[in-house]
Amino acid sequence: MRKTLGLLIITALLAITSGPASAGSGRDYINIVGSSTVYPFATVVAEQFGKSTAYKTPKIESTGSGGGLKLFCAGVGVEHPDITNTSRRIKHSEYTQCMANGVKEIIEVKIGYDGIVLANSKKAAPLKLTRKDIFLALAKEVPDPKGGEKLILNPYKSWKDVNPSLPDKAIEVLGPPPTSGTRDAFVELAMEGGAKKFDWIAAMKKRDGKAYKAICHTIREDGAYIEAGENDNLIVQKLEANPNALGIFGFSFLDQNMDKVQGSYVDAVQPTFENIADGQYPVSRPLFFYIKKAHVDVIPGIKEYLAEFTSDKAWGPEGYLSEKGLIPMPDTERAEFHNSVNALSTLTSIE
Repeated sequence: MRKTLGLLIITALLAITSGPASAGSGRDYINIVGSSTVYPFATVVAEQFGKSTAYKTPKIESTGSGGGLKLFCAGVGVEHPDITNTSRRIKHSEYTQCMANGVKEIIEVKIGYDGIVLANSKKAAPLKLTRKDIFLALAKEVPDPKGGEKLILNPYKSWKDVNPSLPDKAIEVLGPPPTSGTRDAFVELAMEGGAKKFDWIAAMKKRDGKAYKAICHTIREDGAYIEAGENDNLIVQKLEANPNALGIFGFSFLDQNMDKVQGSYVDAVQPTFENIADGQYPVSRPLFFYIKKAHVDVIPGIKEYLAEFTSDKAWGPEGYLSEKGLIPMPDTERAEFHNSVNALSTLTSIE
C-alpha cells in the first residue's frame, strides 16, 4: 500500500512538473544520456522511432557510462534523464545512489555484446598482442623485469621493450577517461587478464583484493596512455594522423571505420563480429541501458521506444543494429529481456 502510494505521489509530481505536451511547460521528448559505445546504437533506434511513430525523436547525449549514471541517479522528474546507456552493468554504489535520490524503480535492459579493440591505422601493420603485453605496456606499476615478486614504476618505452617480437615503436595509446564504461571493461578484461599471468599477482586476489585491483586496474600516467575523451570518432581521426599510435574503443567503431583502422589481435584472436559472438575474442563485454519506471507513463513515447529497441528488427541477428556492429544476444537471452521490458520488471538489488 505504502509503495503504491509512493508511486502515485511521484507520478503526480512528474505530471505537475511536466504538464501536457501541448502546453509547452514540460518535456515531450525522451532524454537519454550515457555510454559513447551505446550512443550510435541508441541513435539509430531513436531515428527509426522518430520516423515510424508520432513521437519526437529522443535527445541523446554521449556522457560516458559513469557520467550518465550520475545524471540518471540524481533524481526523478523532467529535469533528470529518463534513460541512461552503459557499456557495463550498473555498480552497487551507483544503484545505492539512485535509491538515496528517490530513483527507486529501475528497469535493466541488456541489448547485446561488444568487443573492446586496440586499433591502429591501416597505414601500419596490425599488432599481435597478448593480454600480458597490454598489462605490461599500460600498467602504472609492473613486475620488476630483473625478477622476484616486486613491483616497479613502468619502465617500458616501446612495444619491443615489452615483448621482443613486437615493433620498436614508442608506446602511445589513446584511450577513454575514468568515467567511461569502456575504460572500466578494458582494465578488467584486458589489463587484469594480463596481470593474472603472473602467478604471484593472481594469488593476491584472495589475500588482498584491494592491492590486487590497484595493480591490475591502475593505468600509467607518464604520457604513454593519453586520455582522449568520450569521442571515439576523434580517436579514429587521431589514429589516421599518427600510424604509430593505438586507440581503444568498442568494436562498432572499428566496424564503421574498416577503411581507416584495423584491430590488433589479442591472444592470437582477431576482433571480428564472429569471434566476439562466439566468445573467442577475450576482450568483450555486455551493453545495457536503464530506464526510470516512474517516467514511463509520464514522458511520451518511452514504452514505444522500448518496444522498438527490443524488437527483432532492431536487436535480432538480422536486425539493423547488427549492421552497425552490435553483437546480438542468443535467442533465449533476447526473449528473457524482451519479456522483462514488456512487464516493466525492475531491479531488486545489485551485487
